Amino acid sequence: MRRTLLRDRAYEVIRDAIVTGEIEPGAVVRDADLAERLGLSRAPVREAFSRLVDEGLLESKPQSYTRVTPVVASDVRDAAAVVGAMHELVARVAVPRLFAADIEAMRTANERFATAVRAGDVDAALHADDDLHDVLVRVSGNRAAAATIARYTPLIRRLERRRFGEGGSCRSAGLHERLIEACAAGDVGEAVRVTAEIWRGLEEQAD
Repeated sequence: MRRTLLRDRAYEVIRDAIVTGEIEPGAVVRDADLAERLGLSRAPVREAFSRLVDEGLLESKPQSYTRVTPVVASDVRDAAAVVGAMHELVARVAVPRLFAADIEAMRTANERFATAVRAGDVDAALHADDDLHDVLVRVSGNRAAAATIARYTPLIRRLERRRFGEGGSCRSAGLHERLIEACAAGDVGEAVRVTAEIWRGLEEQAD
């Protein structure tokens, strides 16, 4: 259990550093350096590297280098299509199961999202965005969809952060509001349509 926790900790810290740009695209990463920085042995860092290579955030050439992948439009577009399809799936299942408390949690998250966007706080905006959509993921109970979303969302976040820094916006509080109203009304079809619109916009951002 301890080894699993150490591996997961290394993975999360390195993943987040890549997504936020703290470790930039093209940067070479070394297990020894990051193990020392994290206060860990090299084994959990190597395991984290292997997972991040599999998820497309790192690329590795044996006996040569491991480095952060560039932000590639086609990769982001593919990831957005897959993640969007999973969100549509969970919306279909979750909307009929939502309670008033779930709707209120979505409204609160969207208020935080809108406030963060106005303030230019990309971290708070993306956390609020996650909290809003995670309500539907949680209520759906679809573990496979949840795992797929968790795997491919970091690729999308790198683009969203870059767009935000260039003066763009990450998602739309208005689209979120339409999604919430559809959920509150129990309108599965509209909830799925709005979800598709949200993720189609991210595919267009990649283009």
